[in-house]
Amino acid sequence: MKYSTAGSTSIWMAPADQPTFSSLTADQRADVCLVGAGIVGLTTAYLLGRAGKSVVVLDDGPIFSGETGRTTAHLCTALDERYFALERLHGEKGAQLAAESHAAAIDEIERIVRTENIDCDFERVDGYLFNPPEQSKPDDELERELAAARRAGLSEVEIVPRVPLGSFDTGHALRFPRQAQFHPLKYLTALAQAIIRDGGRIFTHTHVKAIKGGTSAQVEAGDGLVVTCDAIVVATNTPVNDRLAIHTKQAAYRSFVIGAAVPSGTVPKILGWETSDPYHYVRLQSVSRGAFPVPHDILIVGGEDHKTGQADDTETRYARLEAWARSRFPMMGQVHFRWSGQVIEPVDGLAFIGRNPLDHDNIYVATGHSGNGMTYGMIAGRLLTDLISGQSNPWAALYDPSRVTLSAVKTFAEESGNMAMQYSDWLTEGDVKQDEQVPIGTGAVVRHGLTKIAIYRDPNGELHECSAVCPHLGGIVRWNHAEKTWDCPCHGSRFDAFGQVLNGPANKNLEPIAVHVS
Repeated sequence: MKYSTAGSTSIWMAPADQPTFSSLTADQRADVCLVGAGIVGLTTAYLLGRAGKSVVVLDDGPIFSGETGRTTAHLCTALDERYFALERLHGEKGAQLAAESHAAAIDEIERIVRTENIDCDFERVDGYLFNPPEQSKPDDELERELAAARRAGLSEVEIVPRVPLGSFDTGHALRFPRQAQFHPLKYLTALAQAIIRDGGRIFTHTHVKAIKGGTSAQVEAGDGLVVTCDAIVVATNTPVNDRLAIHTKQAAYRSFVIGAAVPSGTVPKILGWETSDPYHYVRLQSVSRGAFPVPHDILIVGGEDHKTGQADDTETRYARLEAWARSRFPMMGQVHFRWSGQVIEPVDGLAFIGRNPLDHDNIYVATGHSGNGMTYGMIAGRLLTDLISGQSNPWAALYDPSRVTLSAVKTFAEESGNMAMQYSDWLTEGDVKQDEQVPIGTGAVVRHGLTKIAIYRDPNGELHECSAVCPHLGGIVRWNHAEKTWDCPCHGSRFDAFGQVLNGPANKNLEPIAVHVS
């Protein structure tokens, strides 16, 4: 295996052996069209196919090329939102259903791995939530979480003196038994093959231009081709078909990850999460023999999040991650991977899965997965399959995208205020005063009269100019120096250096203005 040290490449993306599919070249008809070929889209397509539904999956890149390829692939019932917080927001019954659904998701992934005979490194491991001794947070947070987790039905959770790591003292920790980890690319590759086996159709490099529900629902591709269907699932991490209904209830964050070599056997296979702020999370991934001169594993360390478009200190965050890891894992060798991913945080701690609010009844979304996207992918698959098939599901009300959580009003107001503040960029000066002041190999926003222009100067000195106005809801994009992207601080849309859309909710490129040589 040859590792890439350039750019933002995850350990899962490195092998580059994912299956390839053709783009859409003719109109299609199916029971269900799924937009997005990540964990949600492929899981839902697989389960719908097993239920006898005909499916078409569309993706504007190769499969697995979105945020699913940037996961750290924890499968856990230890959720990003603490159970004592979920009790306050959704009641004791809501916390119970959350725990039940995530536990069921891990079990279902394990069942599929066995049924389909998938070699994807799936294994059960213990997870630990720990409160580092150097942090000021009191241990009673662990006590509160222990009590709430047990009320939620996780009876085997217990407090232990420390995480079983010999290299540093974690202090007291909550042990969550029977968590799991896997290799998501290997898993989803097999799932895609099973979808095709069951009669499903997958088309990649096909951009979806329009999504229309109703009696004869249609998904229109950028070249005018159409998939006609009975139901549509928008599985694009954050919905690209929605302007406000969902996006006012969640926010986009970048989370950063490094993968470093450690000698095999020096770090146990566990899942670990800190309670600190900024927090960190860890796990271990085995690699193929021959990847290193001597046997090594990859230690995956993540955290140091910030709101998308609201910080430009990526190198500092990677450095902090590495410093944190090296001080606790002295056996750590070279960092072979660095990547970031888009995490969508809901204001009330739980994902939005079901019918899209203020839309036709046959348009479904799955979003707001926080840091638990792998298990939410399975929850979405099961829940959406039931809803589309007309079956009842005990989790439907809990994850209903139309829900209003009164206990989350304060968080909602804070997030709305933060989003509104970003529009003040319309009134500020540009990053530089003139186009020619943009350095080679970087980008900057320049004011042209009443509007702002996003200008990228490529390595040859050529200037590429686009409108700096995000086509979603009019935020002013900001240059991300480390990843060479334009990021919108309002709702998390991202574009490459030339203005091509990378992440929703925007579903089209920045408006091009000019290309010229300085």
